[in-house]
Amino acid sequence: MNISLTGMNAVICGSTQGIGLAVAETLSLLGARCILLARNESRLQQAVSRLSVPAQGKHEYRVADFSDKGQVLLAIESVVSENNIHILVNNTGGPVAGPITTAAANDFENAFRQHLVNNQLLAQTVLPGMKKEGYGRIINIISTSVKIPIDNLGVSNTIRAAVAAWAKSLSNEVGQYNITVNNVLPGSTRTSRLNSLIAETAEKKQLSREAIEKEMEEKIPMKRFGLPEEIAHVAAFLASPAASYVNGVSIPVDGGRTGSI
Repeated sequence: MNISLTGMNAVICGSTQGIGLAVAETLSLLGARCILLARNESRLQQAVSRLSVPAQGKHEYRVADFSDKGQVLLAIESVVSENNIHILVNNTGGPVAGPITTAAANDFENAFRQHLVNNQLLAQTVLPGMKKEGYGRIINIISTSVKIPIDNLGVSNTIRAAVAAWAKSLSNEVGQYNITVNNVLPGSTRTSRLNSLIAETAEKKQLSREAIEKEMEEKIPMKRFGLPEEIAHVAAFLASPAASYVNGVSIPVDGGRTGSI
């Protein structure tokens, strides 16, 4: 089974912490040269320093705030002016939590731009190079809410589903070029995002963080939260030649939490 990424260039978004950083670390271990995109330059520099150095060159980064699509477009145009990209990992922090009944219109508009519009800009920019190389992997880190909506994440549920539909549509169009588009759906994973959701829930219910964590873990068949590297391993497989016939699917990585087949 060929999972080597030697000679490939990968763009990983939101890659200074959590799942994004774990994906970058895993892809670099498999031989990919990584270009990291995020808004904090000092954290980008730290993240790059943690990556295994590939044989074909050094890792890079570009600074881009995903709340500004103009910055994102400039960053990815800079990248493709110097490299053909083989792998694109779309990964952006989730929208603000809260019930959908109290969500403001701006919350939906901002999340739509930050997630779906940026994904579109990034994909459109890297696709010509993928077609030229005869190899492309677009991987979207979304959420299990694509399968079953999650309580108190009204905006996120809506936007994540839109991204999944976008990805499926794109996969149908680009598969003929040996370019695949797939979604990884993390469940409850040990990240700063999960920590903040636990804290908010604990405050709302006037319970301890430990009590909320235990309550959440009890709903997971494996009785524990996932680790960022466990999500990254699935993304790495999808990025590899071994996943050449996997296209247009959404794969939950959640310890069995999602209650659908």
